[in-house]
Amino acid sequence: MRLFYLFTALALAASAAFGQLTVDEKVSDFLNVAGIYDKNYGPYDWKVQFGIDLLNVAPWLDKVRATRNDLDFYEIMVSYVANLNDAHDGYRVPSNFAARLNFGVDIYDGKLLVDTITRTRLPAAEFPFLIGYELVSIDGKDAQQILDGLLQYEIAANPRSTRRLAAQLLTIRPQSLMPHATDVPEISTVVFRRPDGRLETYRIPWTKSGLPLTSVGKYLPPTAPVPDADPLPDYMQPLLKLWNCQLPDRAVNGFGSQFPVFVSSMPPGFTLRLGRTSADVFYSGTFEAGGFKIGFIRIPSFSPSNTTTALTAFQKEVDFFEKNTDGLIVDVMRNPGGSVFYLNQILSQLIPVTWRSIAFEVRATSLWVASFSSSLEAIKAQGGPQSIVDLYQTLKDEVIAANSASRGRTDPIPLDAATIDREPARDKNGNVIAYDKPIMVLTDEMSASAADAFAATMQDNSRGPLLGWRTMGAGGNVVNWEAGSYSQGSISVTQSLMNRKNPTVTSDYPAAPYVENIGVRPDLPVDYMTQDNLLQNGQPFVDAFVAAITDYIQQNR
Repeated sequence: MRLFYLFTALALAASAAFGQLTVDEKVSDFLNVAGIYDKNYGPYDWKVQFGIDLLNVAPWLDKVRATRNDLDFYEIMVSYVANLNDAHDGYRVPSNFAARLNFGVDIYDGKLLVDTITRTRLPAAEFPFLIGYELVSIDGKDAQQILDGLLQYEIAANPRSTRRLAAQLLTIRPQSLMPHATDVPEISTVVFRRPDGRLETYRIPWTKSGLPLTSVGKYLPPTAPVPDADPLPDYMQPLLKLWNCQLPDRAVNGFGSQFPVFVSSMPPGFTLRLGRTSADVFYSGTFEAGGFKIGFIRIPSFSPSNTTTALTAFQKEVDFFEKNTDGLIVDVMRNPGGSVFYLNQILSQLIPVTWRSIAFEVRATSLWVASFSSSLEAIKAQGGPQSIVDLYQTLKDEVIAANSASRGRTDPIPLDAATIDREPARDKNGNVIAYDKPIMVLTDEMSASAADAFAATMQDNSRGPLLGWRTMGAGGNVVNWEAGSYSQGSISVTQSLMNRKNPTVTSDYPAAPYVENIGVRPDLPVDYMTQDNLLQNGQPFVDAFVAAITDYIQQNR
């Protein structure tokens, strides 16, 4: 009899697990998400200028009530957050399911061109299409039209970044981003256009992994193990949230990679220093051009696994470049960002004079006041560093001042030190050890968040020209939240606005000192996303930056 009751209970539980959310549960979770953004979203009034008002929830509630199942509800939640046009903000479905066609495309000269192929899954003998082929259609539907329908799943602050990220979803369908990703067939008919204009058609199977999610009910689906807590003291947790200026991993080729996207076309005579093993934090080396010896270093992200080790390695490279080069190229293309603290430590080694760091206008909430107050008391009790005590006191005072003045955000403030103005790196004797020769920075529309801030800081302090393309415009810190009691989704929320030294004047946005949406515009526009660069492994781009850095060094001698 006990077994009968046990089996009955298990059957009822399994049945409930596949039940759909009720209308009231959906409305409750939507209002919870809207409430989180209402209280915490930093760029609210900036977005209102473009007709984006997250507090206008009535139309969204109508859509929520009209949904027939959980996946349709998730689609509305994705759309609501995507409407913010904020690269940091997204809604995530609690699913680990993904489907892949095992090749990737990106946008080169406006075309969807193949730039990666997983040959272990698509052997050339059976699937002989090549890098550079244009994706024409999938299952009879024009690929560009499919892409238009995917944009909301990969909003990235500016149209070009958004379209490039969404292009990855043509062949990779993660349900965490796309609620209906499970709708892909077993095999798709894919049509390519060869460089000579002829068409080739293939039947390519989707590789599927993870557990498809069809409904939520009241039971948690399988999830990945929760990582261990950060080993830093508890009083540092609010700062870690404020310092978090990073995008999640993306499928764009080379995004966050140790290696430059043009690694196979490095300048003639390039001598590698770092990058031989995965243990190296950076990719670096030297080459000669125009009679000059030029250093090169790639910063793949601003979130190393060990900050101390990374900073030591970077300083060692800077010291070598200072003694042995006439100029330096710093590559932050396809850099997803990371920690504000680490970012500014890197900058201090590249700017040899007093410099202005990126400041932040932080959403002033009572939650921050409580968080800063608790951490302030904890660090005093534990005898923590006075610099962190001073920082917490400054942050607390600024948030209280903003609340007292009924301002939604603080004045521009630093997040990792007591002052916005910073000193260059010095040795133990007080001597400046920052690199003091010409520098050029490589950027593109995948330089995001802390990489946006890196480019902005270098430009604001006239440290050297930026070459490449407009950065993404992911201009603030980001904090993750649970998105309701029933649907088990999650959201990421931008809580601040990066504030530059001077307003940026563009034709597509109001003049403003912000990085959000605007991005950082290059001094020397050079587009990597061309068919020539794809087919020649970036050689035209490399030739362009080599010519530019030699000219720049010559001008500054």
